Amino acid sequence: MFIIYDLIFLIFMLVYLPVYLFRGKFHRGFSRRLGILPPDLNLDRPIWVHAVSVGEAIAIKALVSELRKAYPHKKLVISTVTATGNRVAEGLIKPGDFLTYLPLDLSFITGPVLKRINPCLFIIAETEIWPNLISSLYKQNIPVVTVNGRISDGSYSGYRLIKLFIRPILNKFRRFCVQSATDALRLQELGVDKEKIHTTGNVKFDMDLEVLAGLDPSDYRRKLWLELENKLLVCGSTHAGEEEQLIKVYKELLLSFPKLKLLIAPRHPERSKDIAEVAAKNGFMPLFISSISSACPACVSASVFILDVMGELLHFYASADIVFVGGSLVKTGGHNILEPAGLKKPIIFGPHMFNFRDITEMFLQNKAGIMVADTAQLKVEIRKLLENGLLAKALGERAYELISKNSGATMKNIGIIKGLKLI
Repeated sequence: MFIIYDLIFLIFMLVYLPVYLFRGKFHRGFSRRLGILPPDLNLDRPIWVHAVSVGEAIAIKALVSELRKAYPHKKLVISTVTATGNRVAEGLIKPGDFLTYLPLDLSFITGPVLKRINPCLFIIAETEIWPNLISSLYKQNIPVVTVNGRISDGSYSGYRLIKLFIRPILNKFRRFCVQSATDALRLQELGVDKEKIHTTGNVKFDMDLEVLAGLDPSDYRRKLWLELENKLLVCGSTHAGEEEQLIKVYKELLLSFPKLKLLIAPRHPERSKDIAEVAAKNGFMPLFISSISSACPACVSASVFILDVMGELLHFYASADIVFVGGSLVKTGGHNILEPAGLKKPIIFGPHMFNFRDITEMFLQNKAGIMVADTAQLKVEIRKLLENGLLAKALGERAYELISKNSGATMKNIGIIKGLKLI
Protein backbone atom coordinates (compact mmCIF):
# COMPACT_ATOMS: atom_id res chain seq x y z
CA MET A 1 0.00 0.00 0.00
CA PHE A 2 2.77 2.45 0.97
CA ILE A 3 4.70 1.68 -2.23
CA ILE A 4 1.63 2.85 -4.15
CA TYR A 5 1.39 5.91 -1.90
CA ASP A 6 5.09 6.71 -2.53
CA LEU A 7 4.52 6.42 -6.27
CA ILE A 8 1.47 8.71 -6.19
CA PHE A 9 3.35 11.23 -4.04
CA LEU A 10 6.32 11.24 -6.44
CA ILE A 11 4.06 11.74 -9.45
CA PHE A 12 2.31 14.60 -7.65
CA MET A 13 5.67 16.23 -6.84
CA LEU A 14 6.81 15.99 -10.46
CA VAL A 15 3.56 17.46 -11.75
CA TYR A 16 3.65 20.20 -9.10
CA LEU A 17 7.35 21.00 -9.72
CA PRO A 18 6.69 23.87 -12.18
CA VAL A 19 4.31 25.48 -9.67
CA TYR A 20 6.96 25.19 -6.95
CA LEU A 21 9.49 26.86 -9.23
CA PHE A 22 7.07 29.61 -10.26
CA ARG A 23 6.10 30.42 -6.66
CA GLY A 24 9.69 30.39 -5.43
CA LYS A 25 9.11 27.53 -2.99
CA PHE A 26 12.65 26.23 -3.35
CA HIS A 27 14.04 28.24 -0.45
CA ARG A 28 17.40 27.65 1.19
CA GLY A 29 15.95 25.21 3.69
CA PHE A 30 14.29 22.97 1.10
CA SER A 31 17.16 20.49 1.32
CA ARG A 32 15.84 19.61 4.80
CA ARG A 33 12.59 18.50 3.17
CA LEU A 34 14.70 16.09 1.12
CA GLY A 35 16.19 14.63 4.29
CA ILE A 36 19.57 16.38 4.13
CA LEU A 37 20.51 17.18 7.74
CA PRO A 38 23.65 18.65 9.35
CA PRO A 39 26.33 15.93 9.67
CA ASP A 40 27.12 16.82 13.31
CA LEU A 41 23.51 16.69 14.51
CA ASN A 42 23.36 15.32 18.07
CA LEU A 43 20.05 15.83 19.89
CA ASP A 44 19.89 12.95 22.42
CA ARG A 45 16.25 11.84 22.03
CA PRO A 46 14.58 15.27 21.64
CA ILE A 47 10.89 16.19 21.65
CA TRP A 48 9.83 17.04 18.10
CA VAL A 49 7.03 19.61 17.65
CA HIS A 50 5.61 20.20 14.18
CA ALA A 51 3.67 23.33 13.20
CA VAL A 52 2.87 23.57 9.50
CA SER A 53 2.75 27.35 9.06
CA VAL A 54 2.54 30.76 10.74
CA GLY A 55 -0.74 30.25 12.61
CA GLU A 56 0.32 26.95 14.14
CA ALA A 57 3.81 28.26 14.98
CA ILE A 58 2.23 31.13 16.91
CA ALA A 59 -0.27 28.78 18.59
CA ILE A 60 2.40 26.43 20.00
CA LYS A 61 4.32 29.17 21.81
CA ALA A 62 2.72 28.43 25.18
CA LEU A 63 2.99 24.66 24.60
CA VAL A 64 6.73 24.94 23.88
CA SER A 65 7.20 26.96 27.05
CA GLU A 66 5.40 24.36 29.16
CA LEU A 67 7.28 21.48 27.52
CA ARG A 68 10.55 23.09 28.60
CA LYS A 69 9.25 23.23 32.18
CA ALA A 70 7.98 19.64 32.12
CA TYR A 71 11.11 18.22 30.43
CA PRO A 72 13.95 20.62 31.33
CA HIS A 73 16.69 18.28 30.12
CA LYS A 74 15.17 17.67 26.69
CA LYS A 75 16.16 19.50 23.53
CA LEU A 76 13.42 20.47 21.10
CA VAL A 77 13.11 19.99 17.37
CA ILE A 78 10.62 22.37 15.76
CA SER A 79 9.60 21.88 12.15
CA THR A 80 7.36 23.69 9.72
CA VAL A 81 6.40 23.30 6.08
CA THR A 82 6.31 26.94 5.05
CA ALA A 83 9.21 29.42 5.07
CA THR A 84 7.09 32.07 6.80
CA GLY A 85 6.17 29.58 9.52
CA ASN A 86 9.86 28.75 9.89
CA ARG A 87 10.72 32.40 10.45
CA VAL A 88 8.10 32.64 13.20
CA ALA A 89 9.37 29.39 14.78
CA GLU A 90 12.88 30.87 15.03
CA GLY A 91 11.61 32.80 18.04
CA LEU A 92 10.85 29.53 19.85
CA ILE A 93 14.34 28.05 19.49
CA LYS A 94 16.98 28.02 22.22
CA PRO A 95 20.66 26.95 22.06
CA GLY A 96 20.89 23.21 21.47
CA ASP A 97 17.47 22.98 19.77
CA PHE A 98 17.05 22.27 16.07
CA LEU A 99 14.81 24.24 13.68
CA THR A 100 14.05 22.41 10.46
CA TYR A 101 11.47 21.63 7.79
CA LEU A 102 9.24 18.57 7.79
CA PRO A 103 10.66 15.93 5.43
CA LEU A 104 8.67 15.07 2.34
CA ASP A 105 6.38 12.15 3.07
CA LEU A 106 8.31 9.54 1.13
CA SER A 107 9.35 6.38 2.97
CA PHE A 108 12.97 6.56 1.76
CA ILE A 109 13.19 10.08 3.26
CA THR A 110 11.14 9.85 6.48
CA GLY A 111 12.82 6.66 7.72
CA PRO A 112 16.43 7.94 7.61
CA VAL A 113 15.43 11.36 8.99
CA LEU A 114 13.78 9.77 12.04
CA LYS A 115 16.81 7.58 12.65
CA ARG A 116 19.06 10.67 12.63
CA ILE A 117 16.85 12.84 14.83
CA ASN A 118 15.60 9.92 16.96
CA PRO A 119 12.87 11.77 18.89
CA CYS A 120 11.28 10.42 22.06
CA LEU A 121 7.96 12.11 21.19
CA PHE A 122 6.41 13.65 18.08
CA ILE A 123 3.76 16.37 18.56
CA ILE A 124 1.66 17.68 15.67
CA ALA A 125 -0.11 21.02 16.04
CA GLU A 126 -3.67 20.88 14.69
CA THR A 127 -4.30 17.97 12.30
CA GLU A 128 -1.89 16.77 9.66
CA ILE A 129 -1.79 13.23 8.39
CA TRP A 130 1.42 12.07 6.75
CA PRO A 131 1.08 8.28 6.26
CA ASN A 132 4.77 7.41 5.81
CA LEU A 133 6.02 9.66 8.58
CA ILE A 134 3.41 8.45 11.06
CA SER A 135 4.04 4.81 10.11
CA SER A 136 7.79 5.28 10.56
CA LEU A 137 7.24 6.81 13.99
CA TYR A 138 4.90 3.97 14.93
CA LYS A 139 7.41 1.32 13.85
CA GLN A 140 10.08 2.95 16.01
CA ASN A 141 7.67 3.07 19.00
CA ILE A 142 7.78 6.87 19.11
CA PRO A 143 4.48 8.27 20.47
CA VAL A 144 2.61 10.62 18.12
CA VAL A 145 0.31 13.17 19.74
CA THR A 146 -1.92 15.73 18.06
CA VAL A 147 -2.56 18.93 20.03
CA ASN A 148 -5.18 21.50 19.14
CA GLY A 149 -6.58 18.99 16.68
CA ARG A 150 -9.51 19.84 14.49
CA ILE A 151 -11.29 18.21 11.57
CA SER A 152 -12.62 20.92 9.27
CA ASP A 153 -15.76 20.42 7.21
CA GLY A 154 -13.72 19.99 4.02
CA SER A 155 -11.22 17.59 5.59
CA TYR A 156 -13.97 15.50 7.12
CA SER A 157 -15.72 15.08 3.76
CA GLY A 158 -12.45 14.02 2.15
CA TYR A 159 -11.41 11.67 4.94
CA ARG A 160 -14.76 9.88 4.82
CA LEU A 161 -14.11 8.98 1.19
CA ILE A 162 -10.83 7.26 2.11
CA LYS A 163 -11.89 5.97 5.53
CA LEU A 164 -10.61 2.43 4.92
CA PHE A 165 -7.15 3.79 4.10
CA ILE A 166 -6.97 6.46 6.76
CA ARG A 167 -8.38 4.54 9.74
CA PRO A 168 -5.26 2.39 10.38
CA ILE A 169 -3.05 5.48 10.07
CA LEU A 170 -5.13 7.48 12.55
CA ASN A 171 -4.96 4.64 15.05
CA LYS A 172 -1.15 4.83 15.00
CA PHE A 173 -1.47 8.11 16.90
CA ARG A 174 -1.08 7.64 20.64
CA ARG A 175 -3.33 10.57 21.62
CA PHE A 176 -5.59 13.17 19.99
CA CYS A 177 -6.09 16.38 21.97
CA VAL A 178 -8.85 18.13 20.03
CA GLN A 179 -10.50 21.53 20.15
CA SER A 180 -14.18 20.58 20.38
CA ALA A 181 -16.71 17.82 20.87
CA THR A 182 -17.45 18.00 17.13
CA ASP A 183 -13.83 17.21 16.31
CA ALA A 184 -13.83 14.32 18.80
CA LEU A 185 -17.01 12.87 17.29
CA ARG A 186 -15.63 13.13 13.76
CA LEU A 187 -12.48 11.23 14.74
CA GLN A 188 -14.60 8.49 16.30
CA GLU A 189 -16.68 8.26 13.13
CA LEU A 190 -13.46 7.89 11.14
CA GLY A 191 -12.60 4.88 13.27
CA VAL A 192 -10.27 6.24 15.96
CA ASP A 193 -10.43 4.39 19.29
CA LYS A 194 -12.43 6.51 21.72
CA GLU A 195 -9.90 6.23 24.56
CA LYS A 196 -7.28 7.98 22.43
CA ILE A 197 -9.38 11.15 22.03
CA HIS A 198 -9.44 13.99 24.56
CA THR A 199 -11.37 17.25 24.15
CA THR A 200 -9.00 19.82 25.67
CA GLY A 201 -10.04 23.05 23.95
CA ASN A 202 -8.20 25.46 21.70
CA VAL A 203 -4.65 26.44 22.67
CA LYS A 204 -5.08 29.68 20.75
CA PHE A 205 -7.10 30.91 23.74
CA ASP A 206 -3.94 30.50 25.86
CA MET A 207 -2.44 33.87 25.18
CA ASP A 208 -0.32 35.83 27.61
CA LEU A 209 -2.87 38.51 28.38
CA GLU A 210 -0.33 40.42 30.45
CA VAL A 211 1.94 40.74 27.42
CA LEU A 212 -0.98 41.89 25.28
CA ALA A 213 -1.97 44.41 27.94
CA GLY A 214 1.61 45.70 27.90
CA LEU A 215 1.58 46.56 24.19
CA ASP A 216 1.78 50.32 23.86
CA PRO A 217 -0.31 51.46 20.88
CA SER A 218 0.99 55.01 21.03
CA ASP A 219 4.27 54.21 19.26
CA TYR A 220 2.49 52.60 16.32
CA ARG A 221 -0.16 55.29 16.13
CA ARG A 222 2.65 57.85 16.05
CA LYS A 223 4.28 55.79 13.29
CA LEU A 224 1.16 56.43 11.19
CA TRP A 225 1.10 60.07 12.31
CA LEU A 226 -2.37 59.65 13.77
CA GLU A 227 -3.91 62.46 15.77
CA LEU A 228 -6.25 61.98 18.74
CA GLU A 229 -9.29 62.55 16.54
CA ASN A 230 -8.23 59.89 14.02
CA LYS A 231 -9.88 56.46 14.08
CA LEU A 232 -7.98 53.47 12.69
CA LEU A 233 -9.67 50.55 10.92
CA VAL A 234 -7.26 47.59 10.67
CA CYS A 235 -8.12 44.82 8.21
CA GLY A 236 -5.90 41.86 9.07
CA SER A 237 -4.96 38.72 7.13
CA THR A 238 -6.79 39.76 3.96
CA HIS A 239 -6.83 37.81 0.70
CA ALA A 240 -7.12 38.48 -3.03
CA GLY A 241 -10.59 39.64 -3.99
CA GLU A 242 -11.16 40.97 -0.49
CA GLU A 243 -9.06 44.14 -0.41
CA GLU A 244 -10.97 45.82 -3.23
CA GLN A 245 -14.24 45.28 -1.36
CA LEU A 246 -12.73 46.71 1.82
CA ILE A 247 -11.27 49.74 0.09
CA LYS A 248 -14.64 50.54 -1.50
CA VAL A 249 -16.38 50.28 1.87
CA TYR A 250 -13.72 52.57 3.36
CA LYS A 251 -14.11 55.07 0.53
CA GLU A 252 -17.84 55.35 1.24
CA LEU A 253 -17.30 55.64 5.02
CA LEU A 254 -14.75 58.38 4.47
CA LEU A 255 -17.52 60.69 3.26
CA SER A 256 -19.07 60.62 6.74
CA PHE A 257 -15.90 60.04 8.77
CA PRO A 258 -13.09 62.08 7.18
CA LYS A 259 -10.71 61.35 10.09
CA LEU A 260 -10.94 57.57 9.58
CA LYS A 261 -7.71 55.82 8.47
CA LEU A 262 -7.36 52.34 6.95
CA LEU A 263 -4.54 49.83 7.39
CA ILE A 264 -4.62 46.64 5.30
CA ALA A 265 -2.44 43.74 6.44
CA PRO A 266 -2.52 41.03 3.73
CA ARG A 267 -2.13 37.43 4.79
CA HIS A 268 0.73 37.21 2.30
CA PRO A 269 2.83 40.41 2.39
CA GLU A 270 4.25 39.70 -1.07
CA ARG A 271 0.86 40.76 -2.45
CA SER A 272 1.32 44.30 -1.10
CA LYS A 273 2.07 45.85 -4.49
CA ASP A 274 -1.10 44.35 -5.96
CA ILE A 275 -3.12 45.88 -3.13
CA ALA A 276 -1.44 49.24 -3.69
CA GLU A 277 -2.60 49.14 -7.32
CA VAL A 278 -6.17 48.40 -6.19
CA ALA A 279 -6.01 51.34 -3.78
CA ALA A 280 -4.65 53.63 -6.51
CA LYS A 281 -7.50 52.66 -8.85
CA ASN A 282 -9.89 53.81 -6.14
CA GLY A 283 -8.20 57.21 -5.85
CA PHE A 284 -5.85 56.61 -2.90
CA MET A 285 -2.09 56.97 -2.60
CA PRO A 286 -1.28 54.18 -0.11
CA LEU A 287 1.87 54.05 1.97
CA PHE A 288 3.81 50.87 2.70
CA ILE A 289 4.68 50.50 6.37
CA SER A 290 8.24 49.55 5.42
CA SER A 291 8.69 52.95 3.74
CA ILE A 292 7.65 55.08 6.73
CA SER A 293 10.43 56.90 8.55
CA SER A 294 10.45 59.23 11.54
CA ALA A 295 10.21 62.13 9.10
CA CYS A 296 7.20 61.27 6.94
CA PRO A 297 5.37 64.29 5.48
CA ALA A 298 3.28 61.97 3.28
CA CYS A 299 1.88 60.25 6.38
CA VAL A 300 -0.02 63.35 7.42
CA SER A 301 -2.21 63.30 4.32
CA ALA A 302 -2.19 59.52 3.74
CA SER A 303 -5.36 57.66 4.62
CA VAL A 304 -4.52 54.12 3.45
CA PHE A 305 -1.58 52.11 4.76
CA ILE A 306 -0.40 48.64 3.72
CA LEU A 307 1.47 46.38 6.14
CA ASP A 308 4.13 44.81 3.91
CA VAL A 309 6.35 43.34 6.64
CA MET A 310 5.99 40.37 8.98
CA GLY A 311 5.66 40.47 12.75
CA GLU A 312 3.89 43.80 13.31
CA LEU A 313 0.21 42.94 12.89
CA LEU A 314 -0.32 42.43 16.62
CA HIS A 315 1.01 45.94 17.33
CA PHE A 316 -1.33 47.46 14.75
CA TYR A 317 -4.24 45.47 16.17
CA ALA A 318 -3.37 47.08 19.51
CA SER A 319 -3.43 50.49 17.80
CA ALA A 320 -6.78 49.90 16.08
CA ASP A 321 -10.18 51.30 16.97
CA ILE A 322 -11.97 48.62 14.93
CA VAL A 323 -10.61 45.32 13.57
CA PHE A 324 -11.84 43.40 10.55
CA VAL A 325 -10.40 39.88 10.28
CA GLY A 326 -9.93 38.81 6.69
CA GLY A 327 -10.18 35.62 4.70
CA SER A 328 -13.86 35.79 5.57
CA LEU A 329 -15.46 37.91 2.82
CA VAL A 330 -13.99 35.42 0.34
CA LYS A 331 -14.27 31.65 0.73
CA THR A 332 -10.89 31.15 2.40
CA GLY A 333 -12.22 30.09 5.79
CA GLY A 334 -11.27 33.10 7.88
CA HIS A 335 -8.37 33.74 10.25
CA ASN A 336 -7.62 34.04 13.95
CA ILE A 337 -9.95 36.43 15.76
CA LEU A 338 -8.49 35.68 19.18
CA GLU A 339 -5.54 38.06 19.10
CA PRO A 340 -7.61 41.22 18.62
CA ALA A 341 -10.07 39.80 21.16
CA GLY A 342 -7.26 39.53 23.70
CA LEU A 343 -6.60 43.21 23.02
CA LYS A 344 -10.25 44.12 23.79
CA LYS A 345 -10.91 45.27 20.22
CA PRO A 346 -14.34 45.28 18.56
CA ILE A 347 -14.07 42.59 15.90
CA ILE A 348 -15.96 42.16 12.62
CA PHE A 349 -15.63 39.27 10.17
CA GLY A 350 -17.37 37.99 7.07
CA PRO A 351 -19.58 34.91 6.59
CA HIS A 352 -16.83 32.48 5.56
CA MET A 353 -15.28 31.49 8.89
CA PHE A 354 -15.47 27.72 8.44
CA ASN A 355 -11.82 27.16 9.47
CA PHE A 356 -12.71 28.65 12.86
CA ARG A 357 -16.20 27.22 13.09
CA ASP A 358 -16.39 26.57 16.84
CA ILE A 359 -14.59 29.76 17.88
CA THR A 360 -16.86 31.81 15.63
CA GLU A 361 -19.97 30.22 17.11
CA MET A 362 -18.72 31.00 20.63
CA PHE A 363 -18.12 34.64 19.74
CA LEU A 364 -21.51 35.05 18.11
CA GLN A 365 -23.37 33.31 20.94
CA ASN A 366 -21.68 35.59 23.48
CA LYS A 367 -22.15 38.72 21.35
CA ALA A 368 -18.37 39.14 21.35
CA GLY A 369 -17.97 39.65 17.62
CA ILE A 370 -19.98 40.72 14.58
CA MET A 371 -20.45 38.58 11.49
CA VAL A 372 -21.53 40.40 8.32
CA ALA A 373 -23.03 38.80 5.25
CA ASP A 374 -21.54 41.23 2.72
CA THR A 375 -19.91 44.62 2.26
CA ALA A 376 -23.22 46.48 2.60
CA GLN A 377 -23.68 45.09 6.09
CA LEU A 378 -19.99 45.62 6.83
CA LYS A 379 -20.37 49.33 6.13
CA VAL A 380 -23.42 49.52 8.39
CA GLU A 381 -21.69 47.78 11.31
CA ILE A 382 -18.50 49.85 11.06
CA ARG A 383 -20.64 52.99 11.00
CA LYS A 384 -22.44 51.90 14.18
CA LEU A 385 -19.15 51.31 16.00
CA LEU A 386 -17.71 54.64 14.86
CA GLU A 387 -20.82 56.49 15.99
CA ASN A 388 -21.14 54.70 19.33
CA GLY A 389 -17.91 54.36 21.31
CA LEU A 390 -19.68 52.63 24.20
CA LEU A 391 -21.01 49.95 21.84
CA ALA A 392 -17.50 49.37 20.47
CA LYS A 393 -16.01 49.20 23.95
CA ALA A 394 -18.62 46.70 25.19
CA LEU A 395 -18.01 44.46 22.17
CA GLY A 396 -14.28 44.43 22.90
CA GLU A 397 -14.82 43.74 26.60
CA ARG A 398 -17.04 40.73 25.86
CA ALA A 399 -14.41 39.37 23.46
CA TYR A 400 -11.72 39.69 26.15
CA GLU A 401 -13.94 38.00 28.75
CA LEU A 402 -14.48 35.06 26.40
CA ILE A 403 -10.71 34.64 26.03
CA SER A 404 -10.25 34.65 29.81
CA LYS A 405 -12.97 32.04 30.40
CA ASN A 406 -11.71 29.57 27.77
CA SER A 407 -7.98 29.49 28.46
CA GLY A 408 -6.27 26.39 29.84
CA ALA A 409 -6.03 23.99 26.86
CA THR A 410 -2.22 24.03 26.92
CA MET A 411 -2.01 22.73 30.49
CA LYS A 412 -4.57 20.01 29.72
CA ASN A 413 -2.45 18.94 26.75
CA ILE A 414 0.71 18.91 28.88
CA GLY A 415 -1.08 16.74 31.46
CA ILE A 416 -1.98 14.17 28.80
CA ILE A 417 1.53 14.23 27.32
CA LYS A 418 3.09 13.69 30.78
CA GLY A 419 0.91 10.58 31.12
CA LEU A 420 2.87 8.95 28.31
CA LYS A 421 6.04 6.99 28.96
CA LEU A 422 8.83 8.58 26.96
CA ILE A 423 11.80 6.39 26.15
